[in-house]
Amino acid sequence: MNGLWMWLKFAWHNCLRNRRRSLVTASIAMLGTAAILLAGGFAQFTYESLAQAAARDTGHLVLGTPAHFSADEDVPLQHGLDDVAALRSALLADPAVRAVLPRVVFSGLISNGDKTAVMMAQGVEPDAEFAVKGPFLTLQEGALLAGDAAQPQVLLGADLARSLKATPGSSLTLLASTTEGAMNAMDVVVAGTFSTGVPDVDKRAVYTSVPVAQQLLATQRVSSLGVFLDRMESTAAARERLGQQFAPLQVQTWEQQAFFYQSVRGLYNRIFGALGIIIGVIVVFVVTNAMAMAVIERTREIGTLRALGTLPAQLLRSLGLEGMLLGGAGALAGALLALGVALLLLLFPVDMPPPPGRSVGYPLSVSVDPALYLLTMLAMVLLTLLASLLVARKTVHMPVVDALGHT
Repeated sequence: MNGLWMWLKFAWHNCLRNRRRSLVTASIAMLGTAAILLAGGFAQFTYESLAQAAARDTGHLVLGTPAHFSADEDVPLQHGLDDVAALRSALLADPAVRAVLPRVVFSGLISNGDKTAVMMAQGVEPDAEFAVKGPFLTLQEGALLAGDAAQPQVLLGADLARSLKATPGSSLTLLASTTEGAMNAMDVVVAGTFSTGVPDVDKRAVYTSVPVAQQLLATQRVSSLGVFLDRMESTAAARERLGQQFAPLQVQTWEQQAFFYQSVRGLYNRIFGALGIIIGVIVVFVVTNAMAMAVIERTREIGTLRALGTLPAQLLRSLGLEGMLLGGAGALAGALLALGVALLLLLFPVDMPPPPGRSVGYPLSVSVDPALYLLTMLAMVLLTLLASLLVARKTVHMPVVDALGHT
């Protein structure tokens, strides 16, 4: 231990011999570390946010018939679920299941008498849906659906309501094909308008209650059951367990339903992976250049030490520790810088501009993952150590006479 401390102290004093060069090298390592941690933290925050949004939208698990997930329907709810009450009771008996929400998905037309528009509608259980799923939409006018309303109610997307000139209290007519293929109509009252932040969705989205949807479609079926668990980490185990319990029905996870999440994760992994490689290469080149200059300047010193009996392995260890100290100091400073930026973003929120396809922005935030910090700092230290050893290897094995005569 004393020997290692002596070599570290020796390497530290050598780093201080040219403080400006050492400062520049450590600064590059610091900026590289901070950039990797901030980019990785932003990517992790994005993944976590999209995962939570996807799980709130569909449920952690989705129970349906196999054809519901793989085949198109000729008529509404052709591949729907029967005996929903019994399925819900069985699902709620599982200790990891927090709530089970039925959903009826259908399309049709919505009219104010003068104008008709295409709608993409969902029948939900109002009280449970909006309580369990949290803020998955922003109510703009009116109120949410009431489970005990005297008249059939709908919630309209903001752009659809604007197109139909509908406001809370307006009367509209829903038209859809029943499960028998006949057309059916129903008069409804607008309870309120909402925005999901996605204009293409707000132009077509309609929410109503499950009983209203079933009455319109002339069926007692539902499209699927959304299963909400006690925590996200229970998803894999619960899927395996419930998949066996409810065979031959099929259970899918939120991730299998979240195509946008999968696309964004794949894209960000490639972008930030390439960014990390580029930053790592830059740091390696900077450290290599700094250590090469240090070794060239000290070639005669190295020859003198060799003549006094110092072994090449000892010199290589000293020069390697110099690079490791520079990389370690830079990595530590970079981690502190990234942590400071992450905390500042919590204290002073910054809004990002709306992404493509959305009408609202979102707060910029950076996740602080101890594993990511540890791995990044370790990688930076190892890269600088290897770069130093690579540069110094040839010089420390140079013949003593040639090293002493170097100019």
